[in-house]
Amino acid sequence: MDVTYQHYINGEWVPSDHDDTIDVINPATEEVISTIPSGTKEETERAVAAADEAFDSWAATPVADRAVYLMKIADKLEEKKDHFIKTLTEENGKTMDTSNAELTVAIDYFRYMAGWARKYEGEILESDRPNENIMVFKKPIGVVGGIIPWNFPVFILARKVAPALLTGCTIVIKPGQATPNTAGEFAKLIHELDLPKGVFNIVHGKGSTVGNTLASHPKMGMISMTGSFNAGSAVMEAAAKGITKVNLELGGKAPAIVSKHADVDLAVGNVYASRTINNGQACTNAERVYVHEDVAEEFTRKITEKMKNAKVGNSMNEQNIDVGPLVNQDQIDSVSAMVDNAVKAGAKVETGGSRKESDKGFFYQPTVLTAVKQDMEIIQEEIFGPVLPIMTYKNFDDAIKMANDTVFGLSSSIFSENIHEIMRAANELKFGETFVNRENFEAIQGFHAGRKQSGLGGADGKHGLEEHLETHVVYMQYKNDIN
Repeated sequence: MDVTYQHYINGEWVPSDHDDTIDVINPATEEVISTIPSGTKEETERAVAAADEAFDSWAATPVADRAVYLMKIADKLEEKKDHFIKTLTEENGKTMDTSNAELTVAIDYFRYMAGWARKYEGEILESDRPNENIMVFKKPIGVVGGIIPWNFPVFILARKVAPALLTGCTIVIKPGQATPNTAGEFAKLIHELDLPKGVFNIVHGKGSTVGNTLASHPKMGMISMTGSFNAGSAVMEAAAKGITKVNLELGGKAPAIVSKHADVDLAVGNVYASRTINNGQACTNAERVYVHEDVAEEFTRKITEKMKNAKVGNSMNEQNIDVGPLVNQDQIDSVSAMVDNAVKAGAKVETGGSRKESDKGFFYQPTVLTAVKQDMEIIQEEIFGPVLPIMTYKNFDDAIKMANDTVFGLSSSIFSENIHEIMRAANELKFGETFVNRENFEAIQGFHAGRKQSGLGGADGKHGLEEHLETHVVYMQYKNDIN
């Protein structure tokens, strides 16, 4: 693919009014595969104006009719699924299997949210006064700004778009600048439908310009962003100028506790998946492991073997790839520096520990580190690569304490066959999610939300849908003496 994408505003393809562009790089080959415009403040404001103009009519459209559009989008995505899988793999470096899974969930997400059309509801409350009803209406919050990260550019686009459109909101999307191609292809898909103009818009570019303009714009009802803590903090600061609602999913540093009562093979398989799925670039997946000393040798030996045998390569032209490249040069530099710092501080490399020898591509070897300490950067900061630091513990109190010792609070997991340990973890781990004896991937009918510096608000399910609604209370007086 070698494509030049344009903004999509008010149902039209909009060429940039300047020559400032951004090259999109295939992380497996380091070749330029597309070009996007670096959106300006004025272009972003134009998209917001289009979404604002379309809002009243879209909000007045019966919700069942809005749901039909979501079903049409799902059908179109399914029809073009193979194309999107290839586009996603090329721009992001995912394996083809991971891209296929992401598309499958995205399609399901639109259909799932469409199913809420006749289910979300307001309330009628008892009044303290005679001849009065108190009615609580749930109404769309307005124009939504959806800021998409580079690691799951199709699924998180669906996560932003589907509930917004279903509830009657209009939306302006800013794709991740490293992986904008799937969003550009999604805009083409939308253009083939009869979705009213202005309901869905895309502005490509940098977060510092496009994202900041969206967050600070007085016409925005909500900014929904998935990304890093620093980016989320900047969005929240910009949104504060207009007291605009923010919905933020930020970084994570998910702990996994492997108890002496664990099924070790089950734990090994699931933790391995955490560090290799999406090439280790998933904020919910286990980034640090606390293993009871009684099973530490077995767990470490088995997972080191699996990581050592993981096949690294370009899934576009090789079969049975387990781990692809990291997304760009910055990411591989960051992962390399974190591992090097850990080794300098005393960590031991059990396998991996460096870039894969390759002529091209941002490939990093799956890595296991032992002899790490709780205060090391590799334990405290998000890695976002196929790297696993392992610590041991003696008693369960210590495991819980170390797991909670982080500024993040997105995801966590425990592997144990002991119900008492599981219940303690469920009650004492300070995270938005805890996964028990399974991989760290949330269900679309659940609620995906973080605590502490991992964000505000959440997504998925009933509660994620309601993030896009605001409450309007009507006090209705009536008379008894009707003639």
